[in-house]
Amino acid sequence: MENNNIKASEERLIYADILNKGMKIGLAILIVTFIVYLTGILNPHIPVKDLPKYWDMPVHEYLKAANIKSGWSWIGKIGEGDFINFIGIAFLAGVTIICYIRIIPIYFRKNDRVYGIIAVLEVLVLALAASGLLKVGGH
Repeated sequence: MENNNIKASEERLIYADILNKGMKIGLAILIVTFIVYLTGILNPHIPVKDLPKYWDMPVHEYLKAANIKSGWSWIGKIGEGDFINFIGIAFLAGVTIICYIRIIPIYFRKNDRVYGIIAVLEVLVLALAASGLLKVGGH
């Protein structure tokens, strides 16, 4: 027998609502920027006809050959058709941070300090990772 009396908490509903809206906004941004790329409204950094010569390169070789810096340097190339797509990707990556920021006050209002602290730490870790200050891995 199913229990239909299970209710989601306030913070879960708010988190899910923000995530749902953020996903839709991010998807719309991706669609619009991809259309901009496909139509050639903005010239790409790498012409489409030249793409095949980069496909088999390791990342560090590709970045060097294409004269691209890693990390957030793409922001400086936002006016180029192949980099404008990064706006939607960055937005979608940041939606989780927005969700956590919104539910932190709810946890503390409910005296749920452990979850509040975890959420604060989650925001700090995600923001630090996104900042590019952490240099980990082979790239």
